[in-house]
This record gives sequence, C-alpha cells and structure tokens, in this order.
Amino acid sequence: MNKLNSQLKLAAAITLAFASLGASTARAEDAKPDNEVSFNAAVTTDYRYRGISQSRLKPALQGGADYVNNPSGFYAGTWLSTIHWIKDSGGDGDIEWDIYGGKKGEIAPGISYDVGGLYYFYPSNSLPTSANTFELYGQIGYGPGYIKYSHSTTNLFGFPDSKNSGYLDVGANLEIATGLMLNLHLGHQNVKGNGDFSYTDYKVGVTKDLGFCSVALAAIYADTKAYVGPAGKNLAKTGAVLTVSKTF
Repeated sequence: MNKLNSQLKLAAAITLAFASLGASTARAEDAKPDNEVSFNAAVTTDYRYRGISQSRLKPALQGGADYVNNPSGFYAGTWLSTIHWIKDSGGDGDIEWDIYGGKKGEIAPGISYDVGGLYYFYPSNSLPTSANTFELYGQIGYGPGYIKYSHSTTNLFGFPDSKNSGYLDVGANLEIATGLMLNLHLGHQNVKGNGDFSYTDYKVGVTKDLGFCSVALAAIYADTKAYVGPAGKNLAKTGAVLTVSKTF
C-alpha cells in the first residue's frame, strides 16, 4: 500500500506540473455547434484495457459513435472492439460493446468535470459469472491533467462477488509539439473479494495527429501475473502498442 501511495503521489505531482504548464499555454477553442455527432474507427496491435490485454496480445478492430450537446454538456456514445479473453476464459463471444452517457463541463475556469455511467456488454459471454459490467465514473481535470475514479455497481468483468470494485486513474496528455501529445497514465484496479487480481498499471506513450488519421505508440505494463491466456501467456507483460485511428 505504501508503494501504491508513493506512485499516486508522484503521478499527482507530475499531473499538476503539466497542468500548470498547459494552463499557461491554453488557446481559445473555435465556436462549436449545439449538437455534434462523430464516428471513430481504429486498428491496434493489442487491445489493452487498464494494462491487461483483451485480445490475447494480438491485433483488434475497433469503432464507435458519439453524440454531444455542447450547451448542456450532456453526451452519449457507443464503442465496440474485437476481443479474445471471453473465449480464453471458457465462455463464448468475441465482441466487447460499450454503451455510455454522462455530462461534462467546467467547475471553474480551467477546471473541468466529467461524470457518467458505462455499461460493458459481452454478447453471449456464457461465463459462470456474467462478464457484463456497469460502472459509474467521475473525473476532475486541470489543463492536460486529470484524476478519474470508476466504481462498479455490478460484478466486475466476470469475477464473482466483486460488486463495488474500483479503478483509480491519474494521468496527463501534454502537447509537446504541434500535433504531438505525450500520454502519461498510472492506474490501480481493486477487484473486491478477489484481491489476488488487484494490480497497478502504467502507460507512457505519444500520439501524433497526421490530419487524415492519428497514430499512437505506447509502452504499457501492469504489475500482475494473475491474468494469463492460452499456454500461460502473461496478458499484463510490458508491451509496445501501436494504434491507428480516425475520427470523422
């Protein structure tokens, strides 16, 4: 626990430092329409979620759609990805389908908030404990830095008796050059009632906006060996993940 507290204090200090830098270089945004609908598509070399591979360390296809009402800050969206972990756990189904909605805005100049709910749906997952999961989340941001907490109101991703599990996420996305972002993240997943599966994960990466698409490269790691795939593959091992995405 002392190690985790030290990690979180360090991440918070980095986030605040980046936030101060970001606040001093903030630029006014162009006026936005009242209602916006966007779509996104991506291909990634490994779908990592909270540090753990969902695609057996293999590529995945992803896509979704989002709606936002800018005057109120209310939004809703959906997102899908190919996965392997359900079948590797003895169930059926190879799709993750996320449905979410919430509200975001500003508490004060430069201080943002985002609150909402997210349902992870795994069609026909047929596991002993359903993998379908619902989480409530809240996030506070300042400049490029943020702190977010997600809380499960159901069992978490198929773990029995894991209701009220929580995930703490601290990070920053800092523009280090025009169209080039440095992505830093530290998270801790607490799996209630299944302590052996709790862990801390890390991410350091960069994202480049090429205009016609975005390219992201990240080093991702989680400090656990409890998540394994076929042939004993460690799904949390350090890996370089390349993602190409497009929003339109």
